[in-house]
This record gives sequence, C-alpha cells and structure tokens, in this order.
Amino acid sequence: MNILIKSATIIDHNSKFNGETVDILIENKRINKIAKSIENTQNYPVVALENLHVSTGWFDSSVSFGEPGYEERETLANGLKTAALSGFTAVAVNANTNPVIDSKADINYLKQQAKNQPVTLLPVGALTKESKGTDLAEMFDMHNAGAVAFYDYQKPIANPNLFKIALQYADTFGGLVCDFSQESKIAGSGMMHEHIASTHLGLKGIPALAESLQIARNLHILEYTGGKLHIPTISSAESVALIRAAKQKGMDVTCSVAIHNLLLTDDLLKDFNTNYKLLPPLRTQTDLDALIEGLNDGTIDMVCTDHNPIDIEHKNVEFDHAMFGSIGLESAFGALNRIYSTEQTVKLLTAGKLRFGFNHNTINEGESADLSFFNPDKSYTFTEKKILSTSKNTCFLNETLIGEAYGIYANGYLLIKQS
Repeated sequence: MNILIKSATIIDHNSKFNGETVDILIENKRINKIAKSIENTQNYPVVALENLHVSTGWFDSSVSFGEPGYEERETLANGLKTAALSGFTAVAVNANTNPVIDSKADINYLKQQAKNQPVTLLPVGALTKESKGTDLAEMFDMHNAGAVAFYDYQKPIANPNLFKIALQYADTFGGLVCDFSQESKIAGSGMMHEHIASTHLGLKGIPALAESLQIARNLHILEYTGGKLHIPTISSAESVALIRAAKQKGMDVTCSVAIHNLLLTDDLLKDFNTNYKLLPPLRTQTDLDALIEGLNDGTIDMVCTDHNPIDIEHKNVEFDHAMFGSIGLESAFGALNRIYSTEQTVKLLTAGKLRFGFNHNTINEGESADLSFFNPDKSYTFTEKKILSTSKNTCFLNETLIGEAYGIYANGYLLIKQS
C-alpha cells in the first residue's frame, strides 16, 4: 500500500530528519521521499492526524494471546490488531497456550495464522516439553521453523542441570534461552510482594529473594556454560545489581522489565483489586527506583508490556483464586511516556529488536517502512472504552496516561484507529 504521511514529527535518533516535521512518501513498502512538503500527485491515501509523530516500529518482547486453546481470553487476530492499534509493529508471543507451543508444527501454526498481518509475530517456543520443566522441547527444530527464543512462560526451571544443558544445547545454534526468575519453593503460594503491605492484608508474600536466588543461580550457570540468556520481567533492586555485575564480567545476558513494575507499587493492593495481582508482583518504591536506574544506565535492556489477557471468570473472583496477569499493549505508550521524555519512551519501546532477531530500521529515504504513529501530548483517563483486547484485566484502569498511539504502517499495511 502506497501512502503519503503529512506533517509528521520524526522521533528517531538514527534519522537525519530527527525532530523535524516533514511529509513522508511511502511507495512499494519503502520510504521513497522525505521533505518539508510533498504533493500527492498519485492521489495516494493520506495520513494526516493531530500532532502526528512517527518513529520506527515499537517492539514488545513479552506478549501472551489465548489462541490456541484459550480463545475466550484473546484470539491471535484480535491480539495482533490490538498490538497494531497500540503502536507495535512486532511482538514476541509466548508459548503459554493449550497445547503449549513446543514443536516445529506449533511454530508453523502461529506463523501461518499471522500471515498477511501488519504486525510481525515472533514466536517464542517453550523451553521444555509442555512447559513442564522435565525434558527439553524440540528447540533446534523450532529454531529452524522461526522461533526467536525459548521460554516456559512464568514457569521457572527448577532443575539446574536441565537449565545448564539448555544453555549448552542452544549455544550450538545461537538460540536465546529465557527463564522466569522465581525460586518456587521460596515463593510458595505467595500472591503479592512479601513486605509491610502483605502483612497488613494478611496475604501470603513472594519475597524479592525468590527472584534474586533464581537469577543468581542462572547467572552462575551461564558463566560456566556460555550461551545467550534473556531474563524476562525482573522486578527487584537485587536483581538489577546481579545483572549489572554479570554484564560487567562480559556475560551475554539481557533482561527486561514490565512497564507496570516501573510505575506501580504494592501499596495499590490495599483494596484487594485483582487487576494488581501480577507475576512478578508489584514491589516497593525502593525496587521501582532501582529498576528505573537500571534502565537509565543500560543494565536493563528493554521494557515490555507482559500483556497477559485473563477472562473475567478467572480474574473477577476472590483475590486468592484470581489468576496473575494484566493486559498492557493499549496502555504501554501512555504509561511509559508519563515518566520519560517522548524520545526516551520511543527508545525504550524500540529496544530489544535485534536481541529477538527483528531488524531495526531507521526513518531515512530508501529504508523499509516500519512505522508507529502517535500523539505524545494527549492526556486522558484510561477507561474500559479504551481497551481493545477481548479481556479487560488492566492494572492501569482509570489511570491518567499521557500520549496515545494512532496505529502503524508495517509490512505494506496501514492500520489507524477510527476516531
């Protein structure tokens, strides 16, 4: 699809047009021309929106959809549409489906379902068969089929020898291994951060120790085996310190933090609102400050939404019985843009692409067009009407957000929110 973008401010520090308000002509999926003014001689569809800003496409390294098996939570089609209208041009999709994505056939299924979509689906295969933590899954076959990483979503590998073998095996073909940072016996049946708030509420806690113990173990094993490790969704100050030290040793490790762990603390659980029941849990202001410092100094490589749709039957129940998780695609930009400059927000939302095998284009003439459209200045209340996902479990409900995505142009498709 050929289009003309009018009066767009470019936010891309790798573009020579960074900070300029220009017109952008896209033909045959490429940026053909960038100039102060371009005439629409071919009568192409025009993108002209209020306070329009454009950046290279945003990427989310941790997204869960329901399909196959949990379509009542979210289908692939609606999930990818939600991602697009939230400004994301690529998402790494977790294997926590039914059946679990643990074979070449499963990877092929996801890729086939995501064909001819504006958003690129990057499949994450399970690390172990059925994500049971007993035997390694078909990692090499999944890698050849297009899996970008291997991860038993929110299920830590308890057996250290199995984790060691996974790193060694994946290293033979350059595979990226992930592990959820929670020592299960320490975490037990905890439901929130173990601290003053959990004591007041009478809820079993998950201490930060459970996270840092698993990370310390995994980093020791990585130092022994070599290979590539990604640590998803860290949440504690001690975790930041451990990963910072590992990077200083030159170890090939990256990590992410969920956006809600940068803005929300465990104090919010005082009303037993299950939208705040998250894994890893919301922690303290001290942890939040350390996470932000880790992002600022490069210890934390990327942010993610950790988008996890949960249907009402499993979320709108007593706190003890509610499932962990929050959706996050729709609120991602507005939440992050609340605490960072627009330039830094865009930088964080585009980080991590190369780690997960996705090209990082720039906004320059001759480049492939992979673009996110947004208004960074719009302030609004994030109500249920703003939610595009099938499931409505968001920890940012009724929060004031600053900045809203319009949509994307990617893979030759234009998808913009209807006003």
